Amino acid sequence: MATTTEQPPPSRLRTWMLEGLSDMGKHGGHTGPHAAPEPAHQGQRWWRVMCLTGVDYFSTLGYQPGIAALAAGLLSPITTIVLVIVTLAGALPVYRRVAEESPHGEGSISMLERLLSFWQGKLFVLTLLGFAATDFLITITLSAADASTHLVENPHLTSTLHGHQMLITLLLVALLGAVFLKGFMEAIGVAVALVGIYLALNLVVVITGLWHIVTAGHVITDWSSALTTQHGNIFVMVGVALIVFPKLALGLSGFETGVAVMPHVQGDDSDTEERPTGRIRDTKKLLTSAAVIMSGFLITTSFITTLLIPENEFKTGGQANGRALAYLAHEYLGGAFGTVYDISTIAILWFAGASAMAGLLNLMPRYLPRYGMAPHWARAVRPMVIVFTLIAFLVTWIFDADVDAQGGAYATGVLVLISSAAIAVTIAARKAGQRKWTIAFGVISAVFLYTTVVNVIERPDGVKIGACFIAGIILVSLLSRLARAFELRVTHVELDDMAERFVRDMAHRRIRFIANDPGLRDKAEYRDKIEQIRADNDMPEQEDFVFVEVTVTDPSEFEASLTVRGEVLHDRYRVLTLESASIPNALAALLLHVRDNTGCTPHIYFEWTEGGPFANFLRFFLFGQGEVAPVTREVLREAEPDRERRPRVHTG
Repeated sequence: MATTTEQPPPSRLRTWMLEGLSDMGKHGGHTGPHAAPEPAHQGQRWWRVMCLTGVDYFSTLGYQPGIAALAAGLLSPITTIVLVIVTLAGALPVYRRVAEESPHGEGSISMLERLLSFWQGKLFVLTLLGFAATDFLITITLSAADASTHLVENPHLTSTLHGHQMLITLLLVALLGAVFLKGFMEAIGVAVALVGIYLALNLVVVITGLWHIVTAGHVITDWSSALTTQHGNIFVMVGVALIVFPKLALGLSGFETGVAVMPHVQGDDSDTEERPTGRIRDTKKLLTSAAVIMSGFLITTSFITTLLIPENEFKTGGQANGRALAYLAHEYLGGAFGTVYDISTIAILWFAGASAMAGLLNLMPRYLPRYGMAPHWARAVRPMVIVFTLIAFLVTWIFDADVDAQGGAYATGVLVLISSAAIAVTIAARKAGQRKWTIAFGVISAVFLYTTVVNVIERPDGVKIGACFIAGIILVSLLSRLARAFELRVTHVELDDMAERFVRDMAHRRIRFIANDPGLRDKAEYRDKIEQIRADNDMPEQEDFVFVEVTVTDPSEFEASLTVRGEVLHDRYRVLTLESASIPNALAALLLHVRDNTGCTPHIYFEWTEGGPFANFLRFFLFGQGEVAPVTREVLREAEPDRERRPRVHTG
């Protein structure tokens, strides 16, 4: 659509905040304010991107062993083995399939979006986005809170920083936001360094812990004796572990982030946008490598922390609460190594929020602006960074920067997303006629649904927090959709040869359209309509018209391109047919397109619609119809401020 009026130059602040929006239409076929953002760069090797998602996934080692010990006690290693089996045999196959089905970073949400249309589909996606927001935002706040815990509990700093955990957490969240405001181009390089150092230090702690266990043989004997006394036999232990393992769901947190950052994977030179084979292959490598590495660390760290740390130290106020491996690092490797370990843990926990922020910035702008449920600026990175940072401040304040208090919400978000992914790939396998995979994914879905339900029952605060995020997203989305109701949202208009011929012919005279709600489409319908329009507007018989008929497709869609087809009916009546989510928007876009391509001001004629204005507005808002004439005029008024150049709307 051509620009119609002169606009004052934007301020430098506005230009900086909305940087990137002006280039949106280069590759995606969209134009104007509705285009999809371009990728930030050409991609990185898969192992480097693994480190970007790894700052989220691997950083859970900072608190996962302690959570496992609190949840399962002496059974922590066995319960962790159950978690690893679920990870490798359940979550990993699911997300490898998600990478195939949705290679552009939308994740399982886009797979489920394709199954539903109309408003129920949009509300379903908004619900899943609410849980995704819970997952990613709590990742930011929980990781920052745990980083501040490691800082405050360091033996050299505890006397100075004690009582300031809230302030430290807020500063870490603000620092993360500042990184994204400046730019995130070098984040992967930082992630590679952090992950490499952190895993190396954890390997030292694990080897040291295992050495102490082996050299002090009574440790294993004492543990096994206590297990037998407490639970009886191995079958009871496994049964209890199966019941308890949902509490360890935080150990699954990296998979959704893994597919969210998938657009950063380089792939092959022969990859196409439709089928990026190399990117899919390398993302599978990314997911598998991360899962295998994390599984090894989960088992070994739960083993050494359970056997070497007294049970009371895991509880609130204990020195190992939220920092079990750091406790071992100080205890067995000295204060200097422990401090280095603390610094590394603080850095990766803080930067874990970067992975989550990248996931949010990749996910939310793909859906909400396209649904009309977010402002135009929601596609720009910097305004959304400010929004997410402020929400993270609020969440941190509500939870008083407490790691344990946020665990339920975090686990709920993770499990709901994994369960939805499992269901999505089950449906995809069934549609592809893959019976064995359908059964396998169906079983995996049942496992994750069970885990989700158990987690919700035991920690209902998680689903309550998720519900708050969902309610907030739906409320803001509907208000945004309401505020943008009269926005011109057609991304592109294309006329076929016959339609072009009609427009060229009319351009030699006055361009007059009649908006017609198609009925039987017989000769009498068009004849009577012309007679009515002439009588209502007192027009001479020599004036000729072209009918415009719009068929409403999915009224819940917000933006789309418009294809106009021309046909001659009954050897006399010229008709332009369109399909659109909204009749007024389609008509307004057609009128502006005709004006810009002919240089003539088109006229369109309506008849009034019966019914009250409020009811008609609701019909327009929800179903794309209603009182078409005044809404078409309002869309034109917002799109073209210059009254002299605005297409004319007549109603009789």
